[in-house]
Amino acid sequence: MSSSYDAIVIGVGSMGSAACYYLSKRGYKVLGLEQFNIGHEFGSHAGQSRIIRKAYFENSAYVPLLHRAYENWHALEEETATQLYFRTGLVYFGDPHHPLMEGVKESASLYNVTLERISEGNLPFGTFELPKQFETLWEPDAGFVTPERAIQLYVQQALSNGARIYTDEKVREWKKDGTGMTVITDKQKYHSKKLIITVGAWAKKMMPSLSNKLKITRQFVAWIRPRQWDKFTFGNFPCWMIADDKKPGCYYGFPIVPGDFGGPPGLKLAHHYPARETDPDNVDRYIHKDDEADLKYVLDKYLPGVFESFASYKICLYANSPDEDFIIDHLPDFDKNVAVACGFSGHGFKFSSVVGEILADLAIEGTTKLPIDFLSVKRLSV
Repeated sequence: MSSSYDAIVIGVGSMGSAACYYLSKRGYKVLGLEQFNIGHEFGSHAGQSRIIRKAYFENSAYVPLLHRAYENWHALEEETATQLYFRTGLVYFGDPHHPLMEGVKESASLYNVTLERISEGNLPFGTFELPKQFETLWEPDAGFVTPERAIQLYVQQALSNGARIYTDEKVREWKKDGTGMTVITDKQKYHSKKLIITVGAWAKKMMPSLSNKLKITRQFVAWIRPRQWDKFTFGNFPCWMIADDKKPGCYYGFPIVPGDFGGPPGLKLAHHYPARETDPDNVDRYIHKDDEADLKYVLDKYLPGVFESFASYKICLYANSPDEDFIIDHLPDFDKNVAVACGFSGHGFKFSSVVGEILADLAIEGTTKLPIDFLSVKRLSV
């Protein structure tokens, strides 16, 4: 068993699986280390579906990365003959001057993203009830990506390219060792020229130099049984986002997907806003009344009469950066031998197809042509 590699990837989830794929595709000897199994449910990537969109309200600087992400998802679909991106369209609701709605319009305008304004009374999904001052915007090329399927495919392709990926192996320590890096796990010691750290909610523990820049939060996601099931199925109902006029963040949801997608049946929705802080190794995974009440609030307000009961739920984790933008960079003081991707703040999965490419660039080339300056570590020390 070899213990020396061109690159070691710690964390084989959303970003790590993609990094293993891109490194192995370029012919590098790569090892991926995952403390759980592939596609586990303890972090941030499980849950059947993740929205993908280009009219990015968070920051228009993400849009070029999204163009590349769409291209890379399509390339993986072609390579594996497996559909991962499902075009449902995405409808945005909110006051025209809400930061979410203004951000959507700004990104669409700057980068020519197709975005349509729907006039009152012409909404094709008539189930929603909206305040009169709300604006309705439609992004037809948005939809969702299936996270578990995507991660499994990245791992499968990486293995076929010669990568080694070890699961149920926890990293205890990593350190600079001469001109390279040493990684010590609960099973073995490994050496590599380069190291990539993509451990999601465990980034705070794995990278002490960033620990005071990250906040890990417990997030509630639910699937409900609607009273009229067929109205909300895939093909009949879109993805959606609501900028509520009372609550911070936004609410979002998906159509009911067919059973062969995996995951719980039902209409999936959640509240995108950092919730209670938590320790990723000691997460409260039980449902509480305030969890249910938060989602009942948005259902009763905008989809009255739809809710029948909660069908299932999941607790996922956000790793929040101070400005809610990602951290993708070389870790300082390691001679460009350590590349990191963390702080995805609940909106990262759609980017994993491009982040994997970027991490491979940073590890092997020391730089990337993709525009990530706004995601640097240095911005956090200002």
